[in-house]
Amino acid sequence: MPKQKEIHTILIANRGEIALRAIRTIKEMGKKAIAVYSTADKDAYYLDLADAKVCIGGDKSSESYLNIPAIISAAELFNADAIFPGYGFLSENQNFVEICKYHDIEFIGPNADVMALMSDKSKAKEVMKNAGVPVIPGSDGPIRSKEEALSLAKEIGYPVILKAAAGGGGRGMRIVESEASMFNAYLAAESEAISAFGDGTIYMEKFIDKPKHIEVQILADKYGNVLHVGERDCSLQRRHQKLIEESPAPTLQADIREKLLETAIRATKAIEYVGAGTYEFLLDSNQNFYFMEMNTRLQVEHPVSELVSGLDIIELMIRIAEGETLPKQEEIAFKGCAIECRITAEDPVKFYPSAGKITKWIAPGGNNIRLDTHAYAGYIVPMFYDSMIGKLIVWGRNRNEAILRMQRALGEFCIEGIKTTIQFHQDMMKNDDFKRGIIHTKYLEEKLGNGTKNA
Repeated sequence: MPKQKEIHTILIANRGEIALRAIRTIKEMGKKAIAVYSTADKDAYYLDLADAKVCIGGDKSSESYLNIPAIISAAELFNADAIFPGYGFLSENQNFVEICKYHDIEFIGPNADVMALMSDKSKAKEVMKNAGVPVIPGSDGPIRSKEEALSLAKEIGYPVILKAAAGGGGRGMRIVESEASMFNAYLAAESEAISAFGDGTIYMEKFIDKPKHIEVQILADKYGNVLHVGERDCSLQRRHQKLIEESPAPTLQADIREKLLETAIRATKAIEYVGAGTYEFLLDSNQNFYFMEMNTRLQVEHPVSELVSGLDIIELMIRIAEGETLPKQEEIAFKGCAIECRITAEDPVKFYPSAGKITKWIAPGGNNIRLDTHAYAGYIVPMFYDSMIGKLIVWGRNRNEAILRMQRALGEFCIEGIKTTIQFHQDMMKNDDFKRGIIHTKYLEEKLGNGTKNA
């Protein structure tokens, strides 16, 4: 189907590697890319690769990348037809989506209504349940009191987990092992949720011990067509932050994979979603999967799905925004295995942030190696934003080849001047449990504590 709306100029409301990643695709599509930046990012080299750049505020995110009036002003200044939000910052801000619509600027993502629906985890769970998606046993909605939490936990059975309805990144979350610890855990989760999100609404779920974190990448156009781009295993985490992702999930049974992908497509159609999105599931030891949440945006780990499918997900997001139809599912051929290691400016043992100047940078190369990064020798890693400075992604014909290729690539990667997690990833690529695919979300806490020695 022909385009409904031709997009000529796209403003990228983000920074760092995802801004550079978007610039590349936008320019390859023959469109103009407008980059915005904070005063802390004024010397970022990728700004000069855009067709235009504009400063939108000070060092802090609240002064710049979360500054909606400044971003909209920049978009209007350069006659942008659309805004690409990337991930983080304003990517799931319903108010921002509505403001873009008011100014007749296409938001490259879902509409505000479905974004709001999926952002409230308790409501999202109910919607998924009605759509026939397996959900973790728990409260039907928000828990209103400590007494209600205690009563429901007795019904579900311990252990349970308390979660902030508006939460993310592990904040506003507490595992409760027994009745004796419920009150304190509830108060702590509620207090943290109010502090982090301005919303103390809490819900409860049965706690699944040592689950795998499996997610499904989907794309949906404006005509009800939905396709999946396979699944990803994101089980290697520290404090609910993903560190290594791969596709396909190494221990997922073929029949369960098929059921999981079909479930994600069915759920997407049920909520009439448009754009790129990701369903996150927990997989227990018996290969039962349960809906956890939906991210209504691009994910950091999208490159592994691109390498096994041959698709450019950002390109498809833009084409969806223009009103094009998606390719058919059978036209997508999945091949091999892809692994991504998130390279962060952190101590590789205790994961403390390590801002500062990169004095030496030697990037790995070779066949089927991809490095998404905005960093370079001389780059000063600012203290104001996320510590990720790059994503190293490799492809192999099979998982063993991908692991060996990643080992080799990490061995070539040299960064000096700051501490990075390269050594951590080298250790994990040699880890027998990782090689066997038996990693779960609590693996690092249980096996390695805060460190990575002998990983």
